[in-house]
Amino acid sequence: MQQLLPVAIRSVLEKPARYAITRLCFFFNAIYAKTVDVSKLDKLEEDVVVTLCLLEKYFPPSFFDIMVHLVVHLVREVRLCGPVYFRWMYSFERYMKVLKGYVQNRTRPEGCIAERYIAEEAVEFCTQHLSDVSTVGVPSSQKMGVSKPLSGCTNTEEVLPYIEQHMIHIRTAYPKFKKRTKWLQDKHNSTFIQWLRFKVQSELGEDNHGVSENLRWLAAGPNMAVPLYRSYLIKGIKFNIKAQDDVRTTQNSGVYLLAHTMQVASAKDKNPILSNMGFYGVIQEIWDLDYQKFTIPVFRCDWIDSSGLVVDELGFTLVDLSKIGHRNDQFVLASQVKQIFFVDDPMHRGWSVVLSMPNREYNDVIGDEVLGDVIIECEPFTRGMPNVDTFDELVGELGGQNIRGGCEDIWIE
Repeated sequence: MQQLLPVAIRSVLEKPARYAITRLCFFFNAIYAKTVDVSKLDKLEEDVVVTLCLLEKYFPPSFFDIMVHLVVHLVREVRLCGPVYFRWMYSFERYMKVLKGYVQNRTRPEGCIAERYIAEEAVEFCTQHLSDVSTVGVPSSQKMGVSKPLSGCTNTEEVLPYIEQHMIHIRTAYPKFKKRTKWLQDKHNSTFIQWLRFKVQSELGEDNHGVSENLRWLAAGPNMAVPLYRSYLIKGIKFNIKAQDDVRTTQNSGVYLLAHTMQVASAKDKNPILSNMGFYGVIQEIWDLDYQKFTIPVFRCDWIDSSGLVVDELGFTLVDLSKIGHRNDQFVLASQVKQIFFVDDPMHRGWSVVLSMPNREYNDVIGDEVLGDVIIECEPFTRGMPNVDTFDELVGELGGQNIRGGCEDIWIE
């Protein structure tokens, strides 16, 4: 209900019924979030009441049993007891399937569960004292890279002063182009590495100037022999290359990047605007740059061109994976991206709907702090439900044709 159902019904039902069900899905996605904004709970409770009223317009009375009615009380339960994921029973219900699989003698199910559980625990305990023995029932995973990233590798305090100095150097060396922001930025990107190497070497020759060890290795550059990985684990999230996903049923190659970059209207635009811009891509290669003292994982991605990006009225982000752009700037640091998934849009052939993976931690800096409100582009469900006042405008004239009949309407002030 949180992710897949709103996408699955995009081409199945008429707009009124589809929007009503989508509003209900947005509600569940909002209350199941790891971080709940208490100030928005009152508005959320009002919206879910309207959502149930909309469902009554399109579904028969037999649909509204006690379980549908209990949805009204979920917001109050969140207000009193806290986030839902502390109290839901999914993990216990899933483990009950494991325990039921232990039953071999149906006349003594409790004894089978107890004996099988004790035996498995004893075997797993023994494996901890043996070498080269894997845990029972857990398949061995393939070899993958595990991140040991450098904390100061993403243009932090050590590198930022040199970036500013290099921009001043370029404006001084090329006074004719000092007003052409895009040309200066391209020149900076192509010459900064060589300039930084000579700059650090000159500062190392001065006794009264200190250069940190991390900056020395960064200026020296990585090893030219770069290992490639098909999978990489960083921040507890597994990333795969596209070729790895093609032979599997799971998908781990989609990435999203929010960058503060220049936006140009066309190729002839000489006055770009600096602002936040979202990029969607697919990982093609995973590189692990070796700087001797530390490693920096980077992804080479195929980024979707802006012409292949559309946001519909409900906030769903649609992308055309065949429209590849930004071929001159394909690499991105693995620590800067957020994992996303692409689901084929049943409504528009050739397009895919972007779904964002829920945050696994409370203080996920990629999902909460860095992206902020712009994450709406990647995860439309965080926007909440469509505005009640504009719901009839979204539905249009189809609203009256799909209303359930056979009963009299009573308007209550």
